[in-house]
Amino acid sequence: MPGKADATRQRLLDAAMAEFAEYGIAGARVDRIAAVAGTNKAQIYHYFGSKDQLFDAVFTGIVEMVVRETPLDVHDLPGYAAALARGYDAHPQVARLATWQRLERAEDPPIPRAVESTRTKIEAIAKAQADGVLPTEFPAGVLLGLLLSLAAAWTSVSPHYTAAVGAMTPDERAGYVEAAVRRLLSGGPGDTEGRA
Repeated sequence: MPGKADATRQRLLDAAMAEFAEYGIAGARVDRIAAVAGTNKAQIYHYFGSKDQLFDAVFTGIVEMVVRETPLDVHDLPGYAAALARGYDAHPQVARLATWQRLERAEDPPIPRAVESTRTKIEAIAKAQADGVLPTEFPAGVLLGLLLSLAAAWTSVSPHYTAAVGAMTPDERAGYVEAAVRRLLSGGPGDTEGRA
């Protein structure tokens, strides 16, 4: 029966991801999640304990997916940021879930896997700075924050912005992110090759 249980749990996670991305944490309904997953509400509480714990499981899954699909490469931070930007285009629910988490649960303790992943990246960047691979103008944590913000830039623009500047393809958006990170690392507007 473990296979059936794992399949049910995964269907609940998939349904919950869509529900939370669409309605947020407060607006999500466990009855809709259960219906989409083809099971009943009792299974949600059996596998996850509560709606909040279900959200934590979904968010942890998102972190694992991003870590797996887009590993940090300190030798190519522009490429890393561009890959993150492409990932946001391929998985728009990631940015939506992160936004809902910030809006509705900013005061809650952080999700441990997300903190661990962030610390690991900061440590890798700090080591690369100490080894002379990356510039030291910004502390490692600040540099990571700037990279993440640039990679996610297009997820937060309003429809008014898009209407004013015109639509761009995912490759165009990723290309601009990559160029911006190269400039950030080079320390000047003239060097588009960067140091990474």
